[in-house]
Amino acid sequence: MHHILLINPNSSATTTDMMVAIAAAELPAGFAVDGVSAGHGPSMIVNDIELAAAAPEVERNWRDAGSHYAGVIISAFGDPGIEAVRAASRVPVAGICEASMLEAAQGARRFGVATVTPELAGAIAARAGALGLEHLYSGIRLTAGDPRALAADPQALEQALAIAVQQCIELDGAQAVVIGGGPLGQAAMALARRFAVPVIAPIPAAVRHLLRQLQAR
Repeated sequence: MHHILLINPNSSATTTDMMVAIAAAELPAGFAVDGVSAGHGPSMIVNDIELAAAAPEVERNWRDAGSHYAGVIISAFGDPGIEAVRAASRVPVAGICEASMLEAAQGARRFGVATVTPELAGAIAARAGALGLEHLYSGIRLTAGDPRALAADPQALEQALAIAVQQCIELDGAQAVVIGGGPLGQAAMALARRFAVPVIAPIPAAVRHLLRQLQAR
């Protein structure tokens, strides 16, 4: 059995369980997912300060988990700590932002991001730039209201994100849309079934990205 380590840079164990279930459903036989949550910090990262503070916690989670894992997924949309973990790890490391943007951009598609965190808009755009995808990035569309309150209401979250996805498509010309956030994982799965344009759920995208890296070895 090959074990994948999923690091949730948010501190919510409930969110980690949700992420693990989504990732496990994407894996073939012979693989399992173990999830760990940040030991401290917010239940949901919503701004640049919290994103930066999550990076050393991700590194700590990775070090404490041991060296028996076949791969690592960093499950926050901003990929905090990915460079340090990737540099030190002997196994593939996937971030949900990186993986979902790369998948969305396949075939030179223009892609947008629909999410709930306006204070992370700059960091998300910077991630697209760091991946060399700025020429394909059509921009971000945001839901209204407090991100944490919205994320706590699954029905309202899905509906608000659906509007943001539609705006990405109709107003920005996006040919694919990424749902920007690990805690938005369940809504992302539901939205992927609602649109003719590809809607990329980030956790499954990270699993697929990691499996491709493992197969290439």
